[in-house]
Amino acid sequence: MSTELPAPPGHLSEPSKRLWRETVERYELAPHELRILRLALEAVDRCEQARRALRRHGLVMLDRWDKPVPRPEVKIEADSRAAAARLFAQLRLPDPEEEEPQPRTRHGRFGPKGGQGRRARDKSAPGAR
Repeated sequence: MSTELPAPPGHLSEPSKRLWRETVERYELAPHELRILRLALEAVDRCEQARRALRRHGLVMLDRWDKPVPRPEVKIEADSRAAAARLFAQLRLPDPEEEEPQPRTRHGRFGPKGGQGRRARDKSAPGAR
């Protein structure tokens, strides 16, 4: 069995690639959870792209009647932020600040402390970084 960690998708921004690496090094994610992580990081990147466009162009533009209307990037930023929040919530990763993270059950819900569930990657295991 290979202990090689999945590389971050090449199209992600550098901060998102860094978060991908930190997450897969810390947690054992199933293939469907890796897909959710990728989608969440894509949403974060899309939100940041919209934010940069808004910084450059402002929040409003003039429509064909010279009436100020919100730029499309306002909705893109809000939608991407909401999508990222939903996707990260679906992963149900424990709070890294918590001293002893509460494990998840087989069904992704948090169970009693000390039970079976989401495990942090064992740093002392062979192949761990």
